Amino acid sequence: MRRRASTTLSATVLAALTISGCSGSSATAGTTGSSPTAAAKLAPAAKPAALLTSAVLTERLLDESDLGQNYTRKPENGSNRDDVTVIGCPALEELGGDAAAGGSLDFPNSANATFAYTRSTDSEVAEELYSDTVDKLGPGTKSVFEAMTGCPLYQVVVGDSPIAVATQKLPAPALGDEAWSQLLTFTTGGHDTVMKQTAVRSGSVLVVVSGSPALVDTHLNRAVDKARG
Repeated sequence: MRRRASTTLSATVLAALTISGCSGSSATAGTTGSSPTAAAKLAPAAKPAALLTSAVLTERLLDESDLGQNYTRKPENGSNRDDVTVIGCPALEELGGDAAAGGSLDFPNSANATFAYTRSTDSEVAEELYSDTVDKLGPGTKSVFEAMTGCPLYQVVVGDSPIAVATQKLPAPALGDEAWSQLLTFTTGGHDTVMKQTAVRSGSVLVVVSGSPALVDTHLNRAVDKARG
């Protein structure tokens, strides 16, 4: 089955996301013999995590001073985008859009940056930040990553260029409230590009770091720390 996605690919080399699970808190009785119900009444209600604007998210992106030497920020190229078609993965065909091909997620507030590592050919690291309510941010991201890793091999057509995509689910890091990680291999024109994607949700902020596996592992913790503010 061949279905046309409703949106287009992001400027990065198919930069994407990850995340899963749900966190909660439990009230503890303050005195001996207090019932859970009474303790719950005394406990203050949890405040929903505040959403961050795109402007604030932009300030919390990694920059060259965070990454160190030999990194150059690449200019954004959002104007020239091709339509994306997903083939061979019904779950992703249903999702459509950028996320199906490893592109941007559909959340209201976002910011992104991509850096080339000048000491290694074809090495890049990209960061995407998103903010939305917890009940949308977690489940929305989870559905995309479960769909992607649920199809170990599928194809996307970007404009007129077919790209074979192989996915492998990886152990998620012990960071934030929820986290996902996967390895993707893009094959086109006889050339393979391996990319790691790791996403971490902390409250109402989602951090997605994508790119060369070694660079993702090197900069993930710093990205999460800075995104938390």
